[in-house]
Amino acid sequence: MGNSVKRVLFVNSEIFPYLPESPIANIGRYLPQGIQERKKEIRSFMPRYGCINERKNQLHEVIRLSGMNIIINDVDRPLVIKVASISAARMQVYFIDNEDYFHRKSIYHDADGQFFKDNGERAIFFARGVLETVKKLRWAPDIIHCQGWISQILPVYLKKAYIDDPIFSNSKIVLSLYDDIPSADFPADFKERILFGGVTEKDVELLADPTGINLAKMAASHADGIIFGSAGVAQEIEDFCKDRGLPCLDYNEASIQDGSYIDEYNSFYDNL
Repeated sequence: MGNSVKRVLFVNSEIFPYLPESPIANIGRYLPQGIQERKKEIRSFMPRYGCINERKNQLHEVIRLSGMNIIINDVDRPLVIKVASISAARMQVYFIDNEDYFHRKSIYHDADGQFFKDNGERAIFFARGVLETVKKLRWAPDIIHCQGWISQILPVYLKKAYIDDPIFSNSKIVLSLYDDIPSADFPADFKERILFGGVTEKDVELLADPTGINLAKMAASHADGIIFGSAGVAQEIEDFCKDRGLPCLDYNEASIQDGSYIDEYNSFYDNL
């Protein structure tokens, strides 16, 4: 894409300071700022998990963007959009919210450590919520950078359900893969629940076996470029991405530590 990359949409599972520091949360915080400082426009999204203190972090609802319903498993789910500012970065963060999916106090597991049975539906809602909100913003991204497993349904939706929308017709997907792949399986009917718009059974056939690894593979199969964001990415996923001949950026611990990864990622966007 070269110098034509002007707008980057970040779809994050975690952003510090809204969640505790972690490799993913820190990149979710500092990468968008760095890309903005390199003269690109950015928008950044994450789920509004129930453990995020709205008062402390000064979240407020964006009424003009809220009010839509997203149908999942034949149930209408209200989409609520909230926003907060990271003043030190001159950056806003948009939050995808829904009372049924995101008001519980823990992120992905219940008090007994069990993976929430509706985590797949939460990922579906998050992906569609982000894309519908960006449409309402009338902001056409050149790059959509997905980080964290809960963002991994977005690539198939972009390429199959939204690609004819002029907002997304020139968008390319960058997928960052980490060591956050769920070890628990999703429900057996997960792939049927993803079907929407132009998404067909063939597009989600990897999820006939609904594992976290297969979700990552499905996301990679609809991505334009892969970034390995941590050292612990499963070898099976890494081999899958490289066997497909996708442009890949290998994990570089030194550049993560010294912040130079931002220039590496920026160049990766420009060269897709």
